[in-house]
Parts: sequence; structure tokens; C-alpha cells
Amino acid sequence: MNGTSFQSDIRYWLRKGNTVNHLLFWNIVVFLGINSLRLIGFLTKNFIPFEWTSDQLAMNVPFSVFIRQPWGLITYMFTHVAIFHVLFNMINLYWFGNLFRDFLGNKRVLPLYLLGGMAGGLLYLLSSALFPGYVGYSMIGASAAVMCLLFAATTLMPNYEIGLMFIGGVKLKWLALALLVLGLISIPDGNIGGLISHLGGALLGFLYIRALQAGTDLCQPLIWVFSAGNRKTQQKSSNGNFKPKKSPLKVVKKADEVNSSRLDQLLDKINEKGYHSLSAEEKAWLDKVSKEN
Repeated sequence: MNGTSFQSDIRYWLRKGNTVNHLLFWNIVVFLGINSLRLIGFLTKNFIPFEWTSDQLAMNVPFSVFIRQPWGLITYMFTHVAIFHVLFNMINLYWFGNLFRDFLGNKRVLPLYLLGGMAGGLLYLLSSALFPGYVGYSMIGASAAVMCLLFAATTLMPNYEIGLMFIGGVKLKWLALALLVLGLISIPDGNIGGLISHLGGALLGFLYIRALQAGTDLCQPLIWVFSAGNRKTQQKSSNGNFKPKKSPLKVVKKADEVNSSRLDQLLDKINEKGYHSLSAEEKAWLDKVSKEN
């Protein structure tokens, strides 16, 4: 694979309109950047750039430290140093982020990722004040944000089964419970701060779905903020000959010209609001067209 084709593949991957892909990309970019500084520091016997950068991006406590670096509440959830830490988090983000996206739409992924990470960070900050000496002075990683997406999906569809290698089909509710148990038994290894942040993310994911089922979308303010830029772009494009791209979700390879307009509308609706937003008639029509092709 040459450099040009690799860059083209990356651009295509990012342009697919999948926010999960974007989150994966930026987490990996930050990981590579930090570890590049780490390697340079090792070769030059000067770890100051690496240590300074990782410290600036981390969620630092207690409150007297956090107030001087409040941006850590956001940046920590995009920051990893250890290879297995980022690998495990990115695999889970890919699985559960896309599962959440399929059912509740692309526009909610980034807002809930951020809210889950912030919930985990704030609970970590609170625990540092309540349990001094038991919680570390800094935290990094996307675990709380990923747990938020996982528990949101689990609360929405607890009996949904996913296939795991060497195990087979496992319901989401048992997988979520297993991850919590693994977190609890890791407390003696000094991971109490991480567990606390995981609980914060998980709790936010659970409460988000319960609020959504009651008619309140906690992500709506962030959705409005993030979509404001898109609305401006669409308004500018409407003055020219711009034609909107078709939805990146494809459930059929081709369709009759008579049905193509409705098919595009339904695919766009799924991409924006999730499969559950379709009516029973729309689901039946989509299933029929898929089987015909």
C-alpha cells in the first residue's frame, strides 16, 4: 500500500459520516503523538516534553489542581499512553459506539461520549475529596465515555445478543455486568479511581436512556451546538448547485428508479435518528426492498 492510497483510505473512512470513526481517529492520533514524544524523550534521555504533555491532557485532582487545568475534563477522555489501554478502549468504542449509533442515530454519539466522559471525570474529582489517599492524582483514558455508550445501549436493549470469540452469543446486560465485576476485582491493583470514573459513565448512560424514554433528550443542547455549524454550511450550499450526499448507510446494493428516492430518505432518517425512528410500515418496506436486491 502506497502513501497516496493510504491517505485516500483515511479520508474516505472519515467522510463516511460515522462519528464513531472520528472518535477512533482522534484517540489514535493523540496516542501516537504522546508516544512519539515518549520515544524521543527515551532516545534523548529527556522525558520532560512527554511528561508535560501527558500532564496537561490528564484529568488532574484535587480541586485546587483541577481548577488550574479545567480542560482536562475533556482532554483526558482522548488520551492514552499504554498500548493495551488504548486497544481495549478503541475495540469497545467501535463495538458499542456503532451499536448505539445504529439504534439512536449518529448525532447523539459525540454528545453522549462527552457527557459520559465528563460524568466520570466529575465523579473522580468528587471521590478525590471524599476519599483522599485512595484516588490517584491524575486520570486518562476513554473508559468512562465508552462505558456510558455501553450502558446506554444495554439499558435500551438489555437482551440484545452480540457474538464474542470463543464464547458465542452474550446478552448485553451480562456483558455490562461482567465489565463492572472486573472493575471491582481490580480495586486491589490500585484502580479505584478508574472504577469510580467507569461508574460515573455507566450511570450517565443508564440515566440518559431513562430520560430519553420519558421524553427528555439530555444530549439535545450539545446536538444543537454541534449542528449549528452544519446548518450554516447547508445554507451556504443551498445558494449554489450543491447536491447533498446520499446516506452512508447502505442496506441494499441497488434499487429501482421509482423506489430510489424513498430509499434514500429512509436511509438518511436512519443515519440521523436511528432505526427505531422508522414506523412499522417504513421498516416493512425497507425489509422488502432489501430482500428483493
